Amino acid sequence: MPNENNNKKHQKKDFLPISEETEVIGRKIVDAAYTVHKQLGPGLLEKVYEVCFCHELMKRNLTFQRQMDVPIIYDDIEFEEGLRLDVLVENAVICELKALENVNPVWEAQILSHLKLCNKRLGYLINFNVVNIGQGIRRFVK
Repeated sequence: MPNENNNKKHQKKDFLPISEETEVIGRKIVDAAYTVHKQLGPGLLEKVYEVCFCHELMKRNLTFQRQMDVPIIYDDIEFEEGLRLDVLVENAVICELKALENVNPVWEAQILSHLKLCNKRLGYLINFNVVNIGQGIRRFVK
């Protein structure tokens, strides 16, 4: 019979809350996305939103890396041809930016995989090609 204490410890570990520091970063990310969308609206290229979004992050005193390559370790071998993150904020939060009319369900799987492979807990999928940016921001916690 499985040990109930081990099961409870495992469950608690899987559902630990995000740290307050990371929550603050998340709020600033959402605010930056709202600001960019308010200024630019929908219909532009993803690259335009990315550069403006990063500018807004900088104004909020957040550090970030754009188009960051992340190697993959598979079968104890490190492969340089791994992932490319759109934006990694404060080395803690992954932001995947989109500017497309139709939402692709694979994007959700993509960000969840990125969180797992990068050992991060919080990520945002931000689609700027929407009338209301609130409908374009999805939060993911791993």
